Amino acid sequence: MSHFSASRAMVQASHPLPALAVSAVAAGLALSADRTPASVVIATAAVFAGQLSVGWLNDLVDAPRDALVGRRDKPVATGAIGPGAVRAAFIVSAGAAVVLSLFSAPLGAAAHLAALLSAWAYDLGVKASAFSVAPFAFSFGLLPVFLFLGAPQAPLPPLWLIGAAAALGSAAHFVNVLPDLADDDATGVRGLPHRMGPRGGRIAAAALVLTASGLLVFGPGGPPTTLTLTAVPLSVAILVAGFLLDRRPRSRAAFRAVMLVALIDVALLLHTG
Repeated sequence: MSHFSASRAMVQASHPLPALAVSAVAAGLALSADRTPASVVIATAAVFAGQLSVGWLNDLVDAPRDALVGRRDKPVATGAIGPGAVRAAFIVSAGAAVVLSLFSAPLGAAAHLAALLSAWAYDLGVKASAFSVAPFAFSFGLLPVFLFLGAPQAPLPPLWLIGAAAALGSAAHFVNVLPDLADDDATGVRGLPHRMGPRGGRIAAAALVLTASGLLVFGPGGPPTTLTLTAVPLSVAILVAGFLLDRRPRSRAAFRAVMLVALIDVALLLHTG
């Protein structure tokens, strides 16, 4: 295997799209938390390293199941990259996430470490339980806590912001799992979206992401602005398009729509505060 092919497989195994999306959200939150420029960069790097570790651990743990159902988009399962290399990448990225977190104030660092432990727990088995959404709600809800409390003597972020982050994370869980329901059922993975079924899962994801948008629009108070009036219908249109396209086999259109709406929500956040 060429060096380029191995590098490409390693990147693919890290789940790069959600890692970059969550890191962009983190950067926006860190900027709104009045951190210094250097602190924003370090905190965002901590989140990015943590997201990479979660992606690599996920593909490493799921490799036997992915191989069983013939997943061609999973590099470890197809042999495009060896499990030893991915294991090493997980250890390095997890260690980097922990070290970079420690540059924040103690309470902020503790929040990010708790979020990482929750995300790793999902990969290691919680994903197959009825509580599969809990790590997403918990870890994403702690993201603004990490980024706000990471600054010295900073106050807690507002509850509407924590709730919006938790709702977005929960929505991402539902839409990410929906394309793989049949494969997961065949290998004994039955999280909450599997128990609710495709229709119930889509309804839950749409309700959660719109809840997040509502919290970000109305939580800060005050009259709606031009950006708010533009962003809300645009978000609804993106979600409708994503969920319609998601009916194709193995489509992740709904997942990408939720991630795009999350970035719109960050713009709303920066605009309002």
